[in-house]
Parts: sequence; structure tokens; C-alpha cells
Amino acid sequence: MSTCYIALGSNLEDPLAQANRAIAALKQLPNTTVLDISPFYRSKPLGPQDQNDYLNAVIKLTTNLSPIVLLDELQTIEKAQGRVRKDNRWGARTLDLDILLYDDLVIQSERLTIPHYHMKNREFVLYPLFDIAPNLILPDNDKLKDLVAKCPKNDLKMWNI
Repeated sequence: MSTCYIALGSNLEDPLAQANRAIAALKQLPNTTVLDISPFYRSKPLGPQDQNDYLNAVIKLTTNLSPIVLLDELQTIEKAQGRVRKDNRWGARTLDLDILLYDDLVIQSERLTIPHYHMKNREFVLYPLFDIAPNLILPDNDKLKDLVAKCPKNDLKMWNI
């Protein structure tokens, strides 16, 4: 079994409901077990500011699915929840599921980059990841606690449920 960390984000069509449906769908994936879920956070959008705040979380799971098969499964969940992929990379979305880490693998392909690019600079990834894996060491030997210490919160807050 491989250990993976999945970033979850949503800012359309009831983000809390989207997150809960996504987590339920992750729990149904074959040969996969959800081990932990971070608290939900509220973050400002990265791109255009004329969109809703995001709900963000990180999910830890184990799986026997390969990285590409896991990616396909995540994209299927996104699509089932109304995700439409557009040219606007930073636009609003019903659901975004990204593989942050998959064991200690480093993958750079057209479809998949692991560790997830820019994860080291995104407060809405680092803080929820730290909540569930404070002693995590990334494949390049960076310590998560050091990355969090250097990362401003940028108005990141707990999501009020």
C-alpha cells in the first residue's frame, strides 16, 4: 500500500457539501482507505478575486492504485461533482482534487507532477497538511514544519461549519 496526500478545494455550489461528497467518494475507491482528514479551511482565491473564497482540506489515504489510475479516479470524482475544466486555470470550481504526495515518488509527466508543483508555497495546502502530518518529510528532504514556519497564512482561517 502506498501513502498519498490529496488536496481538496471547492468554491462553488455549497463547498462544504462538495467536500463531504468528495470524501465519501474517496472512501469508495477500490483498494483505497482514507486514514485522516484535515480540518476545513477558508482561503482567498489564487486567481481572479471576483470569486468566492475556497474551502480547502488535505486527505491522507493508502492505496494500491498507481499514481495515474488514482489521478483518473480523482478526475472522475471531480467530473461527477460538476467540475468543468476550462482554460482559466485559476477560476472558480465545484471541486479540485490534486495528488500532493504519493509515497516518496517524484513524477514529472505531461499529466502528473508529484510532489504537486507550488505546494511548498501554498498556505491552503501546507497548513492542512501539517495538521495531519506534522513530521512529514518531502521527497527532497524538506521538512513540512520548516515550510509551514516560512509560509504566511495570507488570511487563511478555519472554515466555520
